[in-house]
Parts: sequence; C-alpha cells; structure tokens
Amino acid sequence: MEKIIESVPNISEGRDRAIVEECVEQVRSTPGCLLLNYSSDPDHNRSVITYIGSPEGCEEAGVKLAKKAAELIDLTKHRGEHPRMGCVDVMPFIPVRGAAMEDCVELSKRVGRRIAEEAGLPVFLYEKSATAPHRENLAEVRRGQFEGLDEKLKSPDWIPDFGGPEKHPTGGAVCVGARAFLIAYNINLGTDNVEIAKKISRAVRESGGGLKCVKAMGVMLKEKNTAQVSMNMTDFRVTPLYRVNELVKAEAARYGVPVIGTELIGLTPAEALFDAAEYYLQIEDFDWRKQVIESRLPEKEGNK
Repeated sequence: MEKIIESVPNISEGRDRAIVEECVEQVRSTPGCLLLNYSSDPDHNRSVITYIGSPEGCEEAGVKLAKKAAELIDLTKHRGEHPRMGCVDVMPFIPVRGAAMEDCVELSKRVGRRIAEEAGLPVFLYEKSATAPHRENLAEVRRGQFEGLDEKLKSPDWIPDFGGPEKHPTGGAVCVGARAFLIAYNINLGTDNVEIAKKISRAVRESGGGLKCVKAMGVMLKEKNTAQVSMNMTDFRVTPLYRVNELVKAEAARYGVPVIGTELIGLTPAEALFDAAEYYLQIEDFDWRKQVIESRLPEKEGNK
C-alpha cells in the first residue's frame, strides 16, 4: 500500500499575504504533495499549512518551505499572540495511510537534518521523534521563545539535534517531529477581558488539572476585540470536542460570559465531528461508519 503522510507546518507570519503565499507555493509546487488547506490569523500572526503526500514529497516540501521562510520571515520584527521560536515554528509529520509512526520519525530526522544544512536553522526533534524526555512536549521546547533562544542554547540540555549552537539571526529555530492527529480548536468568548480566557484555560488544560490531552492558553483577538481560549487537542478519542466545549461553557458561565463562536484551524478527522453530532443530537447507537452516506460510498467507481 502506498504510504500517505500528513504534515502541518506552522509559519510565523499571518499578516503579510505575499509572504504567506510564497511559503505556501513551496508546498503547492512540489511533486508528490497535495495542498489541503492553509489559513492565517493576524492576531496570532501565524499561518497553518496542511498537506499530504508520499514520504519523498513531504520531505522536499518541508525543506523548501523552511528555506523560503528563513529567507522571508524576520522574527526580530515579529509580534503576535501565539508563542513562537522559529520562522517555521513547528513541522509535524503524521501517519495517514499505509505508514507507521516509525516512518514519520525517520522522515522527521531526514527533514530536520536537511533544514539545518540547507536553511541554516537549528532543529529540535519533539514528540515521538524526541531524543530525550524533556524534549517531547512542544511547549517545553519552545519555552523562552525566539527572544530567549540565545540563553537557552547555552545549556547542555538544549543543544539542537541538528545545526549549530547558535540560532538563525532572524529565523530562530525549528521544532520537527512525528505525532498523532491533533485538532487545533479555539473558543471565542463574549468578552474583551483576556484574564477570563486565561483563567478558563488554566482550568481546562491537562497541566492545570483539567482535561487529558488538552493544551490551552488565553489570548486576545484584537481585530475582533474578543478574548479566546486557544487549544490544541492531542487525542480527541481521550477528550472529545464536545467535552472541552461544555467545560469551557461552564467555566465561562461562572464569570457571566457566553461562548460566541468556535474555530477549527486546519483540518480535523471526521470522527471527531461525528462524535460531537452524536452527543448533541443524542443519537442512540450511532455508528457513523454505517449510517453516514459518504462513509458507505465505494472509493472507486468500479467497486460495487
């Protein structure tokens, strides 16, 4: 079976459309890759690019993207709500079909080495690719952000896996790794008080004693004048979308604040949405694999 891998690189630019388009073009123009989606957030000053392809195609696209981002993005001038340490802040590889996690780990190492050599960006391996336990959590690797990299790289605990002991002067460093599907899910609150969003985030995220496999932070969306609970859900089968949604609503109600909308950044597995539909519609004995028309259609016209 052909190996299909997904990659979801995040670049630290969400305001300059021309730069975003040039970076996205590196993926779009690479044989063996299919660009699925890209979206930019000016408040976060960040863009998320999603594509799938063969291991070879994903490797070429990832390296090309890193080289172009290092050329165009200057983090000494970057300001945004989302933490970041690199022009390409993170580049994960996810097994989709015919590929195992081990394939993505090996791919991440090849890509990481090439990014360091060809783009001049130091690379940290994270998640399943991490070379030490303290490097598994992206938040720990990124702690200190671009501004704190010079001091961080002086520590023996934070020698990059690939590249020299100094950050790229304008591009910082990149996190490359292999992981399972992640859902970037944000909940917007009917308030401009970001402290409420931060308190809710602490209650919701796993590190604060909240829900397992949930990372959360409170940010301010200046363009909308709205506080947001911004989340990464690292395993929707452990904590489904509807559960985190209900907890945020309950916490927000304590402060007299409504939920006014939610966002999905990038793509999500259909199963996560069907789980939410089953919960909110209270469908008994629902099996989306058997009861959703699209899931019963043959993959090819000849399969009848």
